[in-house]
Amino acid sequence: MSIKVLLADDQALLRATFRILIDSCPDMEVIAEACDGAEAVALARTHRPDIVLMDIRMPGTDGLAATSALCADPELSATRVLILTTFETEDYVAQALRAGASGFLGKDVTAEDLLDGLRTVASGESLLSAAATRSLITRFLMSADPGARLAAPERLADLTAREREVMALAAEGLSNSEIAETLTVSPLTARTHIHRAMTKLGARDRAQLVVIAYQTGLVRATPPHP
Repeated sequence: MSIKVLLADDQALLRATFRILIDSCPDMEVIAEACDGAEAVALARTHRPDIVLMDIRMPGTDGLAATSALCADPELSATRVLILTTFETEDYVAQALRAGASGFLGKDVTAEDLLDGLRTVASGESLLSAAATRSLITRFLMSADPGARLAAPERLADLTAREREVMALAAEGLSNSEIAETLTVSPLTARTHIHRAMTKLGARDRAQLVVIAYQTGLVRATPPHP
């Protein structure tokens, strides 16, 4: 079954380029295109894509507002959002993750990395392992409004000690292989703990699990190194 992609970008030429690239892959296809955030939300509710490739800066409803609307809709719980933008600032990325995005890519990304990113997000993983993103998470996630919590701290009581440990390591930016090496377990075991924690906390994907880890206080943001 192919990965269904919805493109949301106000630049028609860029959408056409992405469509050609994505449709050239046998395992994915573009099922709809939107020129702004409001249209992206409406089309997502109609076509139920696996992924919305979302620009941030669009006229009218921007990509951040659209991402929030998509991720808050229970009927679109299987749809994931991958942010693709020229404005790859730490603050924009932090807002996108808090809104529920599964990851982000800059528009200078290579064709190969874009396609790999789509496959990664479609598999339920997230694009959160890069060193720059680790710095971003530490600096900005705790700047969210107090009312924006995705889970109350007491919800962590449902997790086992090992699940909390693995979740904390994921929130620090470690991959499954790095978590496995740290805890002397197999990558499959690390992945299993991650998915169990996601299920118990109602997290859409690993990106949201990381946000929950910070917003519940499991992991504390620390000041950036000078």
